[in-house]
Amino acid sequence: MNFDEYARTAVDLVNADLGDLAGMRGLFADDQGWMREHLTEKDLGAFRRAQRRLRDVFELGTTGRDADAVTELNALLENFPVQPRISGHDASDWHMHVSSRGASVSAEYLAGAVWGLSVWLCEYGSARFGICADERCGNVYLDTSSNNCRRFCSERCATRSHVAAHRARKRAANLTPA
Repeated sequence: MNFDEYARTAVDLVNADLGDLAGMRGLFADDQGWMREHLTEKDLGAFRRAQRRLRDVFELGTTGRDADAVTELNALLENFPVQPRISGHDASDWHMHVSSRGASVSAEYLAGAVWGLSVWLCEYGSARFGICADERCGNVYLDTSSNNCRRFCSERCATRSHVAAHRARKRAANLTPA
């Protein structure tokens, strides 16, 4: 199982626009296409609640409150238990799912997201959880840099923030009397 991929689904969920079912469908990757078709309003409510709680985990982790982040992840693991099963159509297609057959879309997705983020915390620590330093953004990310120095969720945010800081410095220099 690729736990990093599952952890990234937690990041995707926290950063998703969950305004309605149509927006929610954009959350699912191509290999999760079946989820788009089976999504319900009840799932949307579960996703919204989990989104808030997972954001809390990132906020706790980025402020060094590991024990609190672990407590919240343990509570989420109880709400969305992992019930692994093998799925597929033939020997070339076998793969693991993290919830029982017939589980709701939210149960399937959230069990994987919470499990992946929990494994990530155990493997790398919550110091690798991040919230974008661009104050206009607020997206979360997992820091995969070699020296744990990432500050932005994307190159786009990093560039936008650096350009804004550069322009602010230039304006300040122009206002300073010579």
